[in-house]
This record gives sequence, structure tokens and C-alpha cells, in this order.
Amino acid sequence: MTDARVPILMYHAVSSDPGEATRALSVTPEAFAEQMAVIADRGLTPVTTAELAAHWRSGRPLPARPVLVTFDDGYEGVHRHALPVLARHGFPATVFVTTGWLRGPYDTGGGLDTMLDWGQVRELADGGFEIGGHSHSHPQLDQLDDGTLRSELILCKEIVSDQLGTVPASFAYPYGYSSRRVREAVRETGYAQALAVGNGLARRAQGPYALRRVTVRRSTDTAEFERLVQGRAVARAFARDRALTKGYAVVRRTRRLLRRPPD
Repeated sequence: MTDARVPILMYHAVSSDPGEATRALSVTPEAFAEQMAVIADRGLTPVTTAELAAHWRSGRPLPARPVLVTFDDGYEGVHRHALPVLARHGFPATVFVTTGWLRGPYDTGGGLDTMLDWGQVRELADGGFEIGGHSHSHPQLDQLDDGTLRSELILCKEIVSDQLGTVPASFAYPYGYSSRRVREAVRETGYAQALAVGNGLARRAQGPYALRRVTVRRSTDTAEFERLVQGRAVARAFARDRALTKGYAVVRRTRRLLRRPPD
């Protein structure tokens, strides 16, 4: 199954009453529980980001019908609502933490909603979550100069390592934005794999630093979710998102070129 197409689900907040900044990309606790029941009922096998990448790197076969459950940023509802559901099913997951947003000694106050604290992150790790990096302050990494880019990556990695006693192996790009320069910096910083967005199924051919995910949002109903985890009609579901992403990519590249100092 080295050529398998794998759905990597991207979640953010799990909350009944999210703030306006996270509402569109949040899911209710009830919807999340129903979605995990779909995964169980369809006989899919959740794996972590590191496990998927390790299988593809070695060429070893994947488990039957793999799927990944991932969370970005580090919202408190992942601990309050998602952890009990995942534990009930025995499902692993990956949460990518923005270290400067989490409550505790490194909090810069930038969090968009109620965030995890480090005690909760440790409980997630003990409960089968892989803890990955998501930068320190959640910037658009492809817009940063080289020094600031590496500072964001290294600080995130060092804080997670200090708090958990283990070095994070996986990374997710804030906003899904990356470039060849950003991917190279992530690799050189010591992350073994990284996830983008792309709203498509992940394939080994994408390479370990550009694996695609599909977005689960508040408007994702059960029928659409079933299609996503079965890999059906994914392109059609995200056609508008892809068009907007392509247009904005041109804008970001132009901004980057305009900020570049003259030779």
C-alpha cells in the first residue's frame, strides 16, 4: 500500500460555543463524536503522522484503510471533548501545538480561543496523542526572512522538548503555507515530516514535507464526512477552496518578492 491515498483530517477547535475567530473551523463535540463513530463503523484504522511517514519511508505496508486525525493550534476542547472520544475508540491522533499560544510560561497572548495548558498537553501525550510542532507564534512562514523562520521552528521544537521530554518529529505549516525554502528549513531543523493543507488525499509521492490534508469544519455534515474518509469526491468538495488558495498563493509570492532587498 505504498501508493495508497490516505485521508488526513485537519481539525481545529472542538467546542459547543467557539469564539468568532475559530467558529468556521470548529466542530461541535457531538459532531466530533459522530465522526469518530463513522471511522469506527467503516473499519478505518487511525494512525499518527509519524507512523504514516515511517511506513512510507520504509516501504512497509500500511494497516488496512488508514486515516489520520490531526488538530492544529492547540485548543482546550481537544483535551476536554476529543480526548475522551478518541480514548473510547482506542484511536491515536496528532495535535500540532503553537507554543506561544498555549497557556503557561511561554504564552504570548496570541491564542484565538481558550487554549491548552502544558499539563493538558502532557495528558494528551499520555493518552496516545503524538505532539507535533506548529511554530511559536503562528505566522505565515513563507513570508518570514531566514533568521525569523528558523527561530520560529527552533523555539517551537525546544519548548515542546523541554515540556514533554521528547523531541517532536512532525510539523504542520500554519495556514498550510510553505515553500521550498520553508520545507528545507523544517527538514534542517530536525522535523522528520510535515503536513500542509491542499484539501486532497495524502500520497507517498508528495514527499514527507508536503503531505496534504482535508479540512473538517463546522459545515461538514455526516454525508460529506463519510465521503472524505472514503476518499470520494474530495476534489469536488474543495473546488472553491483550491481556487482561492491558488489565487492567494500568487499574492503571497508577490509580497515576498516586493520585500526582498535589492541586490
